[in-house]
Amino acid sequence: MRALVIGSGGREHALLLGLDRDPSVTGLHAAPGNAGTATVATNHAVDANSGDAVVALARKIGADLVVIGPEVPLVHGVADALREAGIAVFGPSAAAAQIEGSKAFAKDVMASAGVATARAESVTAAADVDAALDRFGPTWVVKDDGLAAGKGVVVTPDRDAARNHAVAVIEGGNPVLLESFLDGPEVSLFCLVDGETVVPLLPAQDHKRVGDDDEGPNTGGMGAYTPLPWLPDGMVERIVTEVVEPVAAEMVARGVGFSGLLYAGLAIGPEGPSVVEFNCRFGDPETQAVLDMLETPLGEVLGAVANGTLAELEPLRWFDGSAVVVVLAAHNYPGTPRTGDVITGADAEGVLHAGTKNNETGDVISSGGRVVSVVGRGADLAQARAQAYRRLDAIALDGAHFRSDIGKAAEEGRISL
Repeated sequence: MRALVIGSGGREHALLLGLDRDPSVTGLHAAPGNAGTATVATNHAVDANSGDAVVALARKIGADLVVIGPEVPLVHGVADALREAGIAVFGPSAAAAQIEGSKAFAKDVMASAGVATARAESVTAAADVDAALDRFGPTWVVKDDGLAAGKGVVVTPDRDAARNHAVAVIEGGNPVLLESFLDGPEVSLFCLVDGETVVPLLPAQDHKRVGDDDEGPNTGGMGAYTPLPWLPDGMVERIVTEVVEPVAAEMVARGVGFSGLLYAGLAIGPEGPSVVEFNCRFGDPETQAVLDMLETPLGEVLGAVANGTLAELEPLRWFDGSAVVVVLAAHNYPGTPRTGDVITGADAEGVLHAGTKNNETGDVISSGGRVVSVVGRGADLAQARAQAYRRLDAIALDGAHFRSDIGKAAEEGRISL
């Protein structure tokens, strides 16, 4: 199998490493990739959001499977173009990708499917923001109803901050979604979906805030761990039964059946799981930890979805223990990051590249906000955390920062329902 992975982040590096461990995969390609993916695959310069460009590249290299990592190409219909060209692709159609591309669409699907989620209201005019804010709070959840790379959400008890974000989103050209606040610890559950067939992966927990103890602004994700020692037995099955399967069935009924990875972000409250959001692809950085735990060959798994045979796939096999991923971010992230700094030590095992490239002299330099993610695996969460941070200590990048508490609350038993 020759596989082409579309994207340039840590998620894509993790997908490529997983595919590289599959003996059935004989050739790996990335587009556009990064300095890390170049060590395991052949990188290709391509407009990842152009269906024509991706189809042309897939034909040129003879790809048997194309895996689309980011949400933007999916919303732009790149998977549709590949399917129309007769090329197997892991990723939903543009119509199905609206489950992430439009939060209002996702809310409508959940309402029809009877899935628990936050009460929501869409606001399209800045003049209507104040009245809408009066109907929510005292903790406001304000979302950009569009693609915002995981950073379009503000959760705050400060009404002025909520108002400023709402107005900024509207003035930027998107509607804003106000939601009631869902209490309870959050869970990221990735599910392979092929029509109405749903196969869950290991549950994970992301750390969105930039600083320790969940301080500071939201980011694209500063770290994650899997599995969740505090999650009760049977909860994953309950999420599949109460949330993912009804949504998958509703999308089939609407003629927009989902094929790919459906990511449910949930809050586990007193009444059970409620949906915070859906994504139409693997999440970053949870993917780096979850795929590190997968024992079943990844090409076999992704190919089963792409070829419509997920229902025939043998039960997934997982390594014992835990995995933790910690993100090393560039100076000033999640604001405008400083780029062009040389990074050393990033060629070690467990280091997955995201915002990196090679300069003219061959050095690896930073080229984005989240520069690398570092994975540790161990018999339990404590060992996995220790390995991840040991590996992180060997990396040098001027001005970089990271959270020191990824998975710590769970390790110390401070998370409970």
